[in-house]
Amino acid sequence: MTDGEDAARYAAAAGALLLELRERGASDEWSKWSLGDAADGLANRRLLELLREDHPGDAVLSEESVDDASRLDAERVWIVDPLDGTREFTEAGRTDWAVHVALWTRGQGLTAGAVALPAQERVLSTATPPPTPIAQDRPARVVVSRTRPPAAAQRVAEALGGELVGMGSAGAKAMAVVDGVVDAYVHSGGQYEWDSAAPAAVATAAGLHVSRIDGSPLEYNRRDPWLPDLIVCRQDLAAEVLAAVAA
Repeated sequence: MTDGEDAARYAAAAGALLLELRERGASDEWSKWSLGDAADGLANRRLLELLREDHPGDAVLSEESVDDASRLDAERVWIVDPLDGTREFTEAGRTDWAVHVALWTRGQGLTAGAVALPAQERVLSTATPPPTPIAQDRPARVVVSRTRPPAAAQRVAEALGGELVGMGSAGAKAMAVVDGVVDAYVHSGGQYEWDSAAPAAVATAAGLHVSRIDGSPLEYNRRDPWLPDLIVCRQDLAAEVLAAVAA
């Protein structure tokens, strides 16, 4: 089995547990806070179990685990976000939350990745790269955080003559670009490596432009995992999007 297939399998397994917990949480009287905490921990434990079983020599960088600095010397590092979009997970009926699993390999960067959208019953991965989206006959759509839309995204929407679309998880937003539902995802204002690694791997495999907002490459497995900005868009829009962000 390839690393991409493993990433997809791990993301799907964690997603299945989250769906079960969400269903129980809706029937029990969980608070949103306790349900989200339980979900983060449960999904993280499952991912760590699977990774230790199949890849015991690889390092792991997870949002929900204490960072082990030995990963900086590792040849292979799995970068995971067990539940991206915890707020959306706790809101009944929302499907814009995700599980991220990516693999960074020394000298190569991201070499595999998967984004599970459990509530949509989908997993997108580098194992079977999604088709490259094409331009749609409609005004451009720029997807942003539904609670913290950045000013840079507004400039992009104006430059493209389009509109902003609010959405939850970073994985859900990036996969909306992959699906062609929106045309660009512009984020500035704070993320970590686990927020963007798997979405970036899948979006790149789908032939999209993926970079930081200044156009520079995204770099992973750094000492400080803070990676605050991201652009995902079709290649034909990249120059215009980057120019609008820089304006």
